[in-house]
Amino acid sequence: MRYSKINNRKPSSYESTTIDFMVANAVYPFCSEKGTIFLRCAKKGLLTQEKKQEIIGQLNIKTSDECVTLREEIKRRVAERRITRPIKEWVKEERPREMLMRLGSESLPLSKLLAIILRTGKNGASAEELAHTLLNHFGSLRAIDSAPISELSKIEGIGPAKAVQIKAALELGKRFLQERALTRKKLTKPDDVISYVSEYYVPYLRDKEKEFFNVILLDIKNKPIDHIELSKGSVNATIVDPKEIVRAASLKSASSVILVHNHPSGETTPSQDDVELTNRIVSACELLGIKVLDHIIVGKNIEDFYSFAKEGLIR
Repeated sequence: MRYSKINNRKPSSYESTTIDFMVANAVYPFCSEKGTIFLRCAKKGLLTQEKKQEIIGQLNIKTSDECVTLREEIKRRVAERRITRPIKEWVKEERPREMLMRLGSESLPLSKLLAIILRTGKNGASAEELAHTLLNHFGSLRAIDSAPISELSKIEGIGPAKAVQIKAALELGKRFLQERALTRKKLTKPDDVISYVSEYYVPYLRDKEKEFFNVILLDIKNKPIDHIELSKGSVNATIVDPKEIVRAASLKSASSVILVHNHPSGETTPSQDDVELTNRIVSACELLGIKVLDHIIVGKNIEDFYSFAKEGLIR
């Protein structure tokens, strides 16, 4: 076995087994300014304090120079073990960034787009392979979007920084849809309202585990002027006070409102409570000449919705 000697001697077979373990798991030795030997490893939870002490004791590492010698040897052998090459060593035609510049973003598969966001891979895997791992684990971008940062960070090679990068990229997509929704001149019929809600609210509400009740305020030309999150409820119910809607509409001089809330179950058919609440809000708004244009219940997908106006429950 080719190996740089430590303490001017060839390691024993027992030490070689330990070094093989360090190579397999990319474990590297370091020496602090005070002369304390410690180990670093990218795999979370692999090294207990007991295991670290066992490795340091078996190899009898005592100086900074010995750490450097062993560390360089481990780096060399880790590189030799690589099944794949890093993206920067790929032919240009296959590199995700170069492909996007040449072909356009719409031509790239999800794995390459995600690899561009991740930027770097991990030991033994490129950014694109890491993207494949992420997609295979969660199954879809939607599932990745719904997963908390702590869950994304459990994937080997995805630390908090990469998880934040992914979240930021997905949020940009949602903001783009909201921006597009805001370009609509006015909402005059149920289909206009449904399209608006699908772009502005559905990406945020469809996977929520609690009910969220929102109100869209519109001016005299039925153009949205403000959005208010009125309530976050339990899994089964949301408490909404019609007086709060009237107050908010009055403060903004709104001529009409649209009600939006989600059903975590995915079933969009309104409950009796939904119908009664809607009627109370309509009655309260009528007292001040404010019209309730629609009440949209959002389900799990863009096509899953219920429009009170379209179903004739609001006139």
